[in-house]
Amino acid sequence: MHFKAVIADPYTAFEKQFFQVIEDFDALGEKIGRGKRNTVKAIDLGALQVNVKSFKVPHFINQLVYRWLRKSKARRSYEYANLLLSKGIGTPKPLAYFENSGLFSLKDSYYFSEQLLHDLTYRTLVLEPDYPDHENILRQFTRFTYEMQEKKVYFKDHSPGNTLIVNNKGSYSFYLVDLNRMEFKHMNFEERMKNFDRLSPKKEMVAIMSDEYAKLSKLDPAKVFERMWHYTLEFQNRHERKKDFKKKYLRK
Repeated sequence: MHFKAVIADPYTAFEKQFFQVIEDFDALGEKIGRGKRNTVKAIDLGALQVNVKSFKVPHFINQLVYRWLRKSKARRSYEYANLLLSKGIGTPKPLAYFENSGLFSLKDSYYFSEQLLHDLTYRTLVLEPDYPDHENILRQFTRFTYEMQEKKVYFKDHSPGNTLIVNNKGSYSFYLVDLNRMEFKHMNFEERMKNFDRLSPKKEMVAIMSDEYAKLSKLDPAKVFERMWHYTLEFQNRHERKKDFKKKYLRK
């Protein structure tokens, strides 16, 4: 096996510690989230607090694809984070990525970013409708998403757990995580509305987001709400069908 390491210039002094983290990954740190396919951990390196995402070994065909034809998820996460920052879009500071490759195939890979202290995630707004300043945060989040779309960033995993929120005395900053699925392109109206489909099943939240989006885009509020809610329902129906299928056929 051979590890390819790419480390941002200010952090090359941590190279040995980064490799040690990879070697001892299962025993170190605190697991974040409930990921089944990949694992994210917060790890204290003393002078540096890091988040490390370990991408599992892909199935055989994808091992070949990621080795020869496509960038690994760790590499994409690192490169996309740098691109987001260059566009003025928040994401935790990218530190490094590592790829463990055999002669013909990619095995596991790792993405290191700086640990970001945050006050909540978007999911908090879904679960806690009485969260302080709820509507203001939601409207500022909508502005963040609109500006991201204007900068030709299509974040495919725009979902409740993938935006960290920092409260700066009523002015909120937003930081994207889980970055390996993105496109950088102009988005038409339908794509922009669909980009909201996974964020909340609550009609009252979609109403606030659509109202703010209509103000920003100068589009008809009724049309914005109709399309945003349409895609939300479409996603929720697919999600429920998938859950029913798993319950019926895969959990016996």
